[in-house]
Amino acid sequence: MALFSRTKKTVEASEGTTAKVVAPTLARSTDRNLASVLVKPVVTEKAVMQHDSRVYTFIVAKNATKFSVSDAVTALYKVTPVKVNIVNKKPSSSLSRSRGRAISVAGYKKAYVYLKKGDTINLV
Repeated sequence: MALFSRTKKTVEASEGTTAKVVAPTLARSTDRNLASVLVKPVVTEKAVMQHDSRVYTFIVAKNATKFSVSDAVTALYKVTPVKVNIVNKKPSSSLSRSRGRAISVAGYKKAYVYLKKGDTINLV
């Protein structure tokens, strides 16, 4: 999937002949799969308590950006995000105290979505 496309422009030379030149343009691709940006909502006690202040938490794809998360929330839930913060949790490994085995915890990316006043998302 290419984010930027290239267009061909025709440039006239001094002798009257034409030559094709490829010039980059900043046309964004709109055929994104926004449903794959949001992996799942976080439904923990801390995350649910933040719903009163219009903050919703989602696990998002590793390549997700603030703009793609904002677009996905707007398209899927029909609400307007005011702000999006992203936290990147790195994978870690530690030694189990009781068994002496190595325990690994997978990393993930989490997005906090702040909604405008009056908007809510029903996650249940």
